[in-house]
Amino acid sequence: MQYNIDSSWKAHLNETFHADYFKSLMDFVAEEYKAHACFPESDKIFNAFNLCAFEDVKVVIIGQDPYHDVGQANGLCFSVNDGIAIPPSLKNIYKELESDIGTVVSNTGNLESWAKQGVLLLNATLTVRAHQAGSHQKKGWETFTDSVIKLISDKKENVVFLLWGGFAKKKAKLIDIKKHYILNSGHPSPLSANRGYWFGNKHFSKTNSQLEQVGLSPLFW
Repeated sequence: MQYNIDSSWKAHLNETFHADYFKSLMDFVAEEYKAHACFPESDKIFNAFNLCAFEDVKVVIIGQDPYHDVGQANGLCFSVNDGIAIPPSLKNIYKELESDIGTVVSNTGNLESWAKQGVLLLNATLTVRAHQAGSHQKKGWETFTDSVIKLISDKKENVVFLLWGGFAKKKAKLIDIKKHYILNSGHPSPLSANRGYWFGNKHFSKTNSQLEQVGLSPLFW
């Protein structure tokens, strides 16, 4: 399978791309896209990397799976294409954003503007079969995305990692806390948020404060 990923990442992931597990993963993905409807569109699988070059990464947000309904997934975690109804988790992200720093809630769920400012919106699994949540888990994507988190931890400094929910929090073991900053919270899904584990975390203002402390420009969330 042909895959397009920004050259700034290729330079660091060349060894990974030649690993047996990655070749098997690409074969699996190619077959799935041939035989079934899958998301995101094949040219958007590595969208998170193509919209946020390695040298530009300032913040990492970790999701789990792409959205699996038609027209939703665009290769960025929590994000959907323009014109698609804003999913419940993203609605809660927007509510916290407005409460925290006063940003008026957007009428689009497309988070490309965040990615272009240096937010790597990374799903642990980058593809999914239509209407079958988790269908591409444990095929190699998690090994790949874990290696990306480790790469950022090893090669960069002062990155803010936003770990939302139990799944994302498990990735903390891959991150060097002497070089980076981790913010933990419950997941923004209604199940977690309505139990008091999400709202009030102030992650957006805390992120900007941390970036400014190390001389980086804050984000326009």
